[in-house]
Amino acid sequence: MRNIWIIFISVVSISFIALIWVGTEIYQTQPPIPESVVIQGTNETFLTKEDIQIGQNVWESIGGMEVGSIWGHGSYVAPDWTADWIHREALFLLELWAQKDFKSSYESLDVEKQAALKARLIKDIKTNTYDEATGKITISPERKAAIEANTAHYSSIFSEGHEQYAIPRGALTDTEKLGQLNAFLFWTSWAASTNRPNHDYTYTSNWPHEPLINNTITPDSQIWSGFSVVLLILFIGILTYYYLRNHEKGDAVTQSESDPLLGMTMFRSQKAVLKYFIVISFLIALQIVLGILTVHYTVEGQAFFGFELSQFLPYSITRTWHTQLAVFWIAATWLATGLFLAPMISGKEMRFQVFGTNFLFVALLIIVLGSMMGEWLGVHQFLDLTTNFFFGHQGYEYMDLGRFWQIFLGIGLVLWVLMVGHHVLYAIRQNTESKHILIILMVSVVAIGMFFFSGLMYGENSSLPVINYWRWWLVHLWVEGFFEVFATVVIAYIFSRMQIISMKTAGKASIASATIFLSGGIIGTLHHLYYSGTPVQAIALGATFSALEVVPLTLMGFEIRENWNLLKKNEWIHRYKWPIFFFISVAFWNLIGAGVFGFLINPPVALYYIQGLNTTAVHAHTALFGVYGMLGMGFILICLRFYSDQHWNEKLVKYAFWLLNIGLILMVVLSLLPIGIIQAYASITHGYSYARDSELLYSPTVQILKWMRMIGDTVFSVGIGCFCWFVVKETIYCIKK
Repeated sequence: MRNIWIIFISVVSISFIALIWVGTEIYQTQPPIPESVVIQGTNETFLTKEDIQIGQNVWESIGGMEVGSIWGHGSYVAPDWTADWIHREALFLLELWAQKDFKSSYESLDVEKQAALKARLIKDIKTNTYDEATGKITISPERKAAIEANTAHYSSIFSEGHEQYAIPRGALTDTEKLGQLNAFLFWTSWAASTNRPNHDYTYTSNWPHEPLINNTITPDSQIWSGFSVVLLILFIGILTYYYLRNHEKGDAVTQSESDPLLGMTMFRSQKAVLKYFIVISFLIALQIVLGILTVHYTVEGQAFFGFELSQFLPYSITRTWHTQLAVFWIAATWLATGLFLAPMISGKEMRFQVFGTNFLFVALLIIVLGSMMGEWLGVHQFLDLTTNFFFGHQGYEYMDLGRFWQIFLGIGLVLWVLMVGHHVLYAIRQNTESKHILIILMVSVVAIGMFFFSGLMYGENSSLPVINYWRWWLVHLWVEGFFEVFATVVIAYIFSRMQIISMKTAGKASIASATIFLSGGIIGTLHHLYYSGTPVQAIALGATFSALEVVPLTLMGFEIRENWNLLKKNEWIHRYKWPIFFFISVAFWNLIGAGVFGFLINPPVALYYIQGLNTTAVHAHTALFGVYGMLGMGFILICLRFYSDQHWNEKLVKYAFWLLNIGLILMVVLSLLPIGIIQAYASITHGYSYARDSELLYSPTVQILKWMRMIGDTVFSVGIGCFCWFVVKETIYCIKK
């Protein structure tokens, strides 16, 4: 075991050194925010640093990444504002010069004249005029005219509304704020279209793909994509060999003829945890209702089957709540599971455990309801910009809640770490054979509490590259990293307590699994940051190590088989049939959602063209719900199975299991994936802005595919209803007994 621990500590330490090193490079080489933007020849100040920074705050207040996207990060209905701005600015300049020089439209010119104007455009747009000494960017008078035209266009969209973008009338009407918002949009496009100093690619490594300004994929992206695929194949072979050679070498255990956990003592704090499952069920149901509203906005824009809903619940709010509730209920499920299992681990109930459980429950309700109300008030412009940052809508996908609510949640997590950690530490001190699995459990518990605070590492006026860097620490490392380690260890611990595997084998397997996963997962965080104003190191390390994240997922077939075989060992294991079935589905979706669809968008050469298209939504739904959602549901069921003494009527949970999985498959196959493929082809052949344009997204074929999603969504929603009803009924019974 000592060697395994050394490898684990070494992997984690080296990985964080690399991740932090790239972070320092991001801080030092990020695209500069100029002190001013001045006009060539007149030296007139056109925009200021304050305009751009306040514009970013304005963008955050209207929903930020929930209203279109910036640099490919965000929602899918409205355009990517960066790509759209660049394309419109390029067309304006080409048309302006064509009329001025040739008295003709650009489209009417012959190939030679078009090529000459395009060469002028590339020189004007790509030349970096930022003066480090003065902090000024110089632009041509023609470019000023293009910016003013774009400003008028986008001001009209946000003030008067745009049905196909699901932006309601009056989303933003303040003239000064509209000007500042456009200043920020200009800066994001400048960084994505202007070459880095002493390089022939932009601050965003030539993203987005825009043929008009010669934004094409860089050699670095191509080289590291190829290397990542080679590395993936190599390590799949190595890991498969290791697995087949060693997976049968665990310590043998004598299979019990009866359930070892049947009739175990239940503590007061465990009963106090049960009410979490009722609230979580309502959160799941609410999330699905909001998902239905959100996806319907993609076909009707401002209404829900004719009812003008957007004035009360605009797309930016329904999508915010839909994604945020997913994180809330999944995280709450795992935290509740930790509280439920803690007394089982220590064999006793610690002082104030019931009080702490109830306190966290109330805090959860306050955070969920308070953050949702704050986001609604922020998007409807009832809060000033600073108040919005703290209590309203921060504007960043999966961490939209205001800073106050983040801090409140962080304090709750610290309390959770103390409550669960106290039990685990007590059990570790008993120095039994479970010591090693409990140590890795303790590591994951502390990491869950600690890494949430990475979301507090930026301020109100931090730049976009810095915010995105810390945002993915939270979304990737906290949710996909240490929560997954926690889940792996918890399942191994439960199976060892059921005497299916030995405690020693469970500990060794848990540490090895955590090492393998984190070896790719920590540095693999950078695959979210290829084109976010980050240096080329993010592409090199992100591509290499995110490929390693996929490696352990290729063995999910073995895990599915082994979990299935559990049900054949003894009759009493059928008592845990449905939790095990949900764990099997987690393995399946880990392979498909996180593995196949995750790697679909992981290599730089793929992400360059399909970032922020429906291919991302495919991965998001199949990985977030298919893996983490199903896992949370499995945890709820196994906790209820431990507590309940009655024979389950399994019809509801059986329907829930199959309808959820079939519905998710139909959702992807009938709608999301085909639309994503159509968009990917458009992005590769015409440029990224066209792949996000309403002309494509409201074309007859795509509209039919959007409506086809109703089939999968309906099946899935019925499955959610069955699951929530079963959980509420069973939980009420357990509370009353």
